[in-house]
Amino acid sequence: MSKNYLTFLLIILFPVFFTGCSVSSYVPDPQPLQSGRLPIPNKMVTIQNLGPCTDSPDSTLHFNSNHPITVLVHGCNGSAGRFRSLAQLFAFHGQQAVCYSYDDRDSLVDISEQLVTALDELSGHIEHQNLTLIGHSMGGLVARKAMEQERSDRWQQDGSNLKLVTVSAPLGGIEVARTCGNKLLHWLTLGLLPASCWAVSGDNWYQITPQSHFIQSPGPLSPTLKGYLKIVTDESQTCRRINAKGKCIEDDYIFSLSEQYNPIIDQYPMITNVEVKAGHVEIVGYKDVAPRKLLSILQDQEVLAPTPKERQVALERLLAELY
Repeated sequence: MSKNYLTFLLIILFPVFFTGCSVSSYVPDPQPLQSGRLPIPNKMVTIQNLGPCTDSPDSTLHFNSNHPITVLVHGCNGSAGRFRSLAQLFAFHGQQAVCYSYDDRDSLVDISEQLVTALDELSGHIEHQNLTLIGHSMGGLVARKAMEQERSDRWQQDGSNLKLVTVSAPLGGIEVARTCGNKLLHWLTLGLLPASCWAVSGDNWYQITPQSHFIQSPGPLSPTLKGYLKIVTDESQTCRRINAKGKCIEDDYIFSLSEQYNPIIDQYPMITNVEVKAGHVEIVGYKDVAPRKLLSILQDQEVLAPTPKERQVALERLLAELY
């Protein structure tokens, strides 16, 4: 009977957890990034978990140590290659972007600690501590957690500039995972519920629930952080795919507004909240949909350089090519 009950829980929980991830069809893209208007690289290094924003097995980083670097952190069911187009848009504006990759079944604390290690190693190869960390969805949880930790002495230098951006991140916990956080049900099911939740989500199964310490007790951010831009997406009535009759056959609703707000985090003194009407995947872009709203916000908030008027036509050509 317990085996049948476990099967029942898995049937219930699989669609629940997949609702909490931005699942979409994706063809791996191993193509190298085009240089765009990037500065000439003067460094070539290999850092664990960091690499170019492609699906190529070559993770060697090529960058200019005198210019700022943006680190992109994908969400669950993601990969570095999913942000290739976004990284290419940064290159178009003359800004360097690299991607952090991780196993989305690992503990969020472990993933964030690995990110801290990677960032500290990267900082040892750049002349000015000028980094921006952008995390989408689950990647936003990881990025924010990583910025709780004290930075190394290198980040105490005058002129260091460390910024955080989270996009569509469930900082209030994933509501559909609430059942997994019910400790009474853990006991009533004789441990089958947490076992089922782990089978679906891995070691972060409890951390993503609204009841977890990870969600309810976020720590203060590092004092070396210069700013935190939190982009909240109103995903209601959004659509990812429409059929020939104009009917939505796949919505782009993953997280509600309440799941993206957190009363403790929203009181951070350096935070800027920007709420935008956009789908969960739409905001970062996918096939046939360019991330225009994200680009606009990043430029308004001075995370991404403005597009010169004489380059607008070239940008439109690039967007059409990428998306």
